[in-house]
This record gives sequence, structure tokens and C-alpha cells, in this order.
Amino acid sequence: MTAQIIDGKMIAQQVREEVAAKVTARAAAGKQKPTLATVLVGDRPDSAAYVASKGKACQELGMGSISEHLPADATQEQVEELVRRLNADPQVSGILVQLPMPSHIDEEAVLSLINLEKDVDGFSPLNIGRLAQKGREPLFVPCTPYGCIYLLETSGVKIEGANAVVLGRSNIVGMPAALLLIGKNATVTVCHSRTKDLPGVVRQADILIAAIGKTQMVRGDWIKPGAAVIDVGINAVPDATKKSGQRLVGDVHFEEAKEVASFITPVPGGVGPMTIAMLMNNTLRAAEIQDP
Repeated sequence: MTAQIIDGKMIAQQVREEVAAKVTARAAAGKQKPTLATVLVGDRPDSAAYVASKGKACQELGMGSISEHLPADATQEQVEELVRRLNADPQVSGILVQLPMPSHIDEEAVLSLINLEKDVDGFSPLNIGRLAQKGREPLFVPCTPYGCIYLLETSGVKIEGANAVVLGRSNIVGMPAALLLIGKNATVTVCHSRTKDLPGVVRQADILIAAIGKTQMVRGDWIKPGAAVIDVGINAVPDATKKSGQRLVGDVHFEEAKEVASFITPVPGGVGPMTIAMLMNNTLRAAEIQDP
């Protein structure tokens, strides 16, 4: 068996085209343009690249983009004041604070200030709380887990009744992914560094979402034959054939796993493009909530 490769780029492009069509329709109806405000504190090159890619995506879809950049030595008060100003700005549909911030900044305090209806990252405790409770819906679902589930559903993977394993319990990916799977009637096990017999637990999974941040940790013999594998990991490994001297791989050993799984996402080109597509979708939703 060789797994069907889930083309995240193609599926993300479909989502982006749907968002762009709705943005055009809003403009034709004279409604507010969805606008994303990003907050970057400091000068981490990776964070700056992520923010730039989000701004570019907004532009391509006909949405507005506001980029706020504070120096690395900005105070807690300065960052919080900026978030309050964006909360009060009627032109801003969604606010995204790029993480991580410099170590002297209390990230939780900053994130908790974002108005619920502008929390397009979906990280507010209220949004996560709604996600966790049966019969309640969050205003926004965190973008990466949202993308993972969308990839599974679009590929025709049956979630209801499946045994699902989520490898990693971060607030950003692991925990919300587990909650989404539970909401779709999967039986979910969340694994982490203290899990006993990790390969044995993973081997029970009909659906595996790997978000542990360990380079190619999940080997082919960990995978249940016919499982669907969503690899969230992005890890750089040396590669002399590349101009940069390195290439990106996931948390799953792709070459081994694809010989066992029925579906698998590549790295790059799997979950990554979906994260930004779902952020664009959330920003559109924010505009629809604020200006129906």
C-alpha cells in the first residue's frame, strides 16, 4: 500500500478562492472590508516572515492588512496599549499577536486583552472553553487544528467512530485538535512525553495528528496499516543538495509512513498552507460578525 498524498496547497487554494469570492461579494454590497491587524514585537526573522506571509495573503484575497511592529525592548504597557487601540478600531476585523514574544512580555496577559469577536487565532480561553463544551460553538477555531480537520474531511476520511491519537498537547495545536475530533465523535487519546509505550498507543490510531516537534519521531512501524496521518511538524534537517543547506521534514518519517498509511500529508505542502487559509477564513468570519 502507498498512501494517498493529501495536497494541502491545493485544498488551501480552494479555501482561499472561496474566501476571496465572499470578500468580493461583501465589497459589492458596500460592507466593511475584512482587515487583519498583526502585532510583531521584536525582530525574529521567522516571526517577521510569518507576518509578511499573512499580509501577502490578505492582499491576494482583497482583504485589508495592518502591520504593527514594536521593538524587542517594548514594555508590557506599550504592547497592551497597542492591542487596546486595535480593539477600538472599527476598521480592524481581526487581531493576530505573533508568538513567541520577547521573554519579558507576559503573553497570556496580552492575548487575554483581544476582544473575543476579533480573536481570529482562536486562542481566547472563552473560545477554547466553547470548543470544549458540548452543544456550544466557539466564535473562532484555532487555525492549524481547524486546517487539520478540514484536510481529513475534504479527503473523505471518516472521523466519526474512529480511534484518533493526537501526539502533542500544546494549546496551539494538540489540545484544540483533540477537542475538534471529540466534537466529531472520534475516540481520542492525547499522547505526550510521559506516555507509556508511545509506539504501541500510536499504532492503535485510525487517525494520527502528529504535533510533537520532534524530527521524524514517528516511524513507519508506529503506523496502523490504513491509518490517516496528519503531520503538523516543521523541522529543519541538513541537506547539502539545497541552496539553504537544509530541508524541512515533519514529525513523521514520511518515506516509511507512506508505505503503511492510507492518507498522509507531506512536509512542506500539507498542513502549513492550511493554517494561513483558515486564518483568512476566520478574518472574513470576524468581519461578518461585526458587520453582518
